[in-house]
Amino acid sequence: MEQQFSMKGNRATAYKMAQKPSQRGVVQTHTGRQRNIMKRRKNRFRSVVMLGLVAFVMLSPQAQEAIFGEFGGVEEFLQSQLAPYHVYPNEATYTLAKNADISMSGVGGTGVVTESILIPPVLRSSLTSSTQFTTVGEGGDEPAIVLQETLELALVVDGQAINVPVDGLPDKSYANRITTNTGHEVWWPSVGTGDEECPVAKCIKVRVNMNSGESVRYSFQVKVKSTSFSWWDDGRVDARIAGKSTGINVENSGTFADIAQRGNGVRQSDFGGEQWYYRDPPVSNHAIDAQDALVVSTADAIASSLPEGSSSNAYAFARATFDYLHAYVSYDRDAPATARSGPQCLAAKTGDCDEQTNAFFSIMRTRGVPGWYAFGVLGDPFYSNEGWEAHAWGYIQLPLKDAWCEERNIALQSCFVEGQVDVVNNKWLLATPTAYVDWVEEADPSGTLAYEYYHPVRSITYDSGSIERQRSFETLGDVVFSGGTYKVKMYPESLG
Repeated sequence: MEQQFSMKGNRATAYKMAQKPSQRGVVQTHTGRQRNIMKRRKNRFRSVVMLGLVAFVMLSPQAQEAIFGEFGGVEEFLQSQLAPYHVYPNEATYTLAKNADISMSGVGGTGVVTESILIPPVLRSSLTSSTQFTTVGEGGDEPAIVLQETLELALVVDGQAINVPVDGLPDKSYANRITTNTGHEVWWPSVGTGDEECPVAKCIKVRVNMNSGESVRYSFQVKVKSTSFSWWDDGRVDARIAGKSTGINVENSGTFADIAQRGNGVRQSDFGGEQWYYRDPPVSNHAIDAQDALVVSTADAIASSLPEGSSSNAYAFARATFDYLHAYVSYDRDAPATARSGPQCLAAKTGDCDEQTNAFFSIMRTRGVPGWYAFGVLGDPFYSNEGWEAHAWGYIQLPLKDAWCEERNIALQSCFVEGQVDVVNNKWLLATPTAYVDWVEEADPSGTLAYEYYHPVRSITYDSGSIERQRSFETLGDVVFSGGTYKVKMYPESLG
């Protein structure tokens, strides 16, 4: 995952737009044949629906009405009962250790390794609390909910613990660095471009000074409290999860045209461009590419599958894209070290976390829907030491309908949601305590900040031999859960 934005080359596009309009879900392949890419979704549960039809018609009219009201029909109801699911805690407090094991081989040489380790941000339910409405009560807007906060922070180098302020303030420059008993250096400077500064966001810098044959472990140990939050208002969202009452759905969603009227259009300007991160010139190879022929034809097929009258509904299109990727793009556990772009992920019909997010954002940006990255570490629901892995997912901005906003006396400029979407883990507009956030992407057309995030080791120098670095993650001590648990099931949403 470290080298996601260093891909070389570019796969040929597998599909191109048909020259004449075709039926819903049909695209034209490079061989000239037509293929209905929406057919699989329609047929997936046909046999289940037939088996459950008799049982459904025997229910009372009141029970049938309740099913249609909450699930959109018997088919979705049956899917909800049979769908696979994950279980998540509502709240959790735990200590995550991010370890680096450095070893130097050879005889008679010396080496130096310098790494930037990001200090996690305080993450709130509203990323732009000064403009975006949060929870509306009788007294007006209430403060955004804290989703992740750091309680304790330490860097342990060769067994020596160095306590660090949870926000990294005040700065500790390299001139005021701490030198450990074994000669290694630690400091937490300001953000800047110098080798001794933090390249992305507030960080801890560690410099390991080694001799051949030595091994060193440094461990970034952060105790955090994390809380679930939903930006989605739907019957399948557990009532205990905060945020549901002011979430978005297909009924209260605004249109693509409304996006520019929300938050002064800043997110669309920063994260709505059709192409992002140009790689390997002179070959055109963008990580996110809304101009690619396959991306455009896929987006058009998804839009054509929406119910009548929903073609410009921002929520409907975003959710349909989310469901499309679940249906047609598999998870690749053996993804290449240099990640596929959005078009390449769609062409291969497989991808890991950042590759599927590239594909999701590529499709979103064909309609101007802003999408940007969240980076961090993902744990399993039970925080086993085998369950942690580096992870990337995203945020999108969706506008709420003018009438919905006006009925609640919410200024249109602030009437939108900015929620997390994790395609491969089926988390739709949902934050869970199992996802630890290192950094939320900042506006940067060049992609330099994202590149720096994926390359935290800025310098490795040695005069002979070789140096190796291995990463690992583990949970230290007890994990405290509170607020119960809830299920997140995987099945498409009925948008009609």
